[in-house]
Amino acid sequence: MSTALCPCTSGKLLDQCCGQYHQGARAPSAEALMRSRYSAYALGLIDYLVTTTLPAQQAGLDRQAIAAWSLSSTWLGLKVESAEVFSAQPEHAWVTFTARWRDDSGEHSHRECSAFVENQGDWYFIDPTVELKTGRNDPCPCASGQKFKKCCAQFFAAQRSNS
Repeated sequence: MSTALCPCTSGKLLDQCCGQYHQGARAPSAEALMRSRYSAYALGLIDYLVTTTLPAQQAGLDRQAIAAWSLSSTWLGLKVESAEVFSAQPEHAWVTFTARWRDDSGEHSHRECSAFVENQGDWYFIDPTVELKTGRNDPCPCASGQKFKKCCAQFFAAQRSNS
């Protein structure tokens, strides 16, 4: 059992917080997933960052850039401001947070409102930097079985305007 505190600044031990998700347990909420992703950046868990991104976007991720940022930064803390869940099928959520880190150019802070979607018990991050070629009437990339316009379209559009 680890005696290290979780990087997500919950005040809990890593094994009792984000570590369980890194080891394969399902994150029970979008906020828990977002916290575990911050911790994964702090711990250099690149595979976890990829697998918790919407599967339709995973191939478009720049693994080398993610690894370089993760490993060249000292992660200073996370503050979750809000988590808003929408009870549609599938569930979607917005999580607003501020992440802090230090790198060769100094200390940084980034505030973001991220979108998440739940599919068959797993939460996924909708990455605004990975474009999808999806039309309004195409099947939704979250694999919900719905048309894109009735499911995740509003979350992709809003996130692009927030990023």
